[in-house]
Amino acid sequence: MGSVRPRPQRLAEKLLQIRIALGLSQTQMYKHLRVEDLIDYTKISTYELGKREPPLMILLQYARAANVYVEALIDDEIDLPDKLPSPTKSEGIRRKSPARRKRR
Repeated sequence: MGSVRPRPQRLAEKLLQIRIALGLSQTQMYKHLRVEDLIDYTKISTYELGKREPPLMILLQYARAANVYVEALIDDEIDLPDKLPSPTKSEGIRRKSPARRKRR
């Protein structure tokens, strides 16, 4: 038996953020990603709702559409840039970590 792989908690939110920033419907996003040969158009909704995790090739297409590195999509500690698609290839914005309590 295999172990369960941890899932990014913010992935669905980021995929939705990309589509909205591009001003596309889910069907338009499907066509924009050019993934007709990989998935059915109804999968876009399941990815944005966090019901399913997209395959790597779909994540790559989202990253290309937003002009960000794939790491910016899957790392919960990184926010997407404010402007999408990013004018230059972006690593995203590292979230500020909560202040750590000093040990005494």
